[in-house]
Amino acid sequence: MADESKPVYLRLREIIAASILDGEYRDGDVLPSVRAFAAAQGANPLTVAKAYQSFQDDGLVVVKRGVGMFVADGATRRLRSAERERFMETVWPPVAAQIRRLGLRIDELDLAKV
Repeated sequence: MADESKPVYLRLREIIAASILDGEYRDGDVLPSVRAFAAAQGANPLTVAKAYQSFQDDGLVVVKRGVGMFVADGATRRLRSAERERFMETVWPPVAAQIRRLGLRIDELDLAKV
């Protein structure tokens, strides 16, 4: 998942998004503070703040002054929808092409190993 060509704040955003989609943080849950997340990731707090700000700009995170940042109501659903769309538009086409190229059948794909 770590694409070194992407800006750090986007890689951090992907980590946060994966945590939300994996259920580590649910709608209404508090996210780690900027400093705590920066320390855990070995990142600059300003870069983490930029990643969190992008979620806030997208309405996926809400800030409660003096309390923290929380996953917004409906954020998981909206994030999953956006990620599914991105997957189907950018990730799946080359995978599907490779499957066709190799002559693989659906029953040969072991999704349990994924």
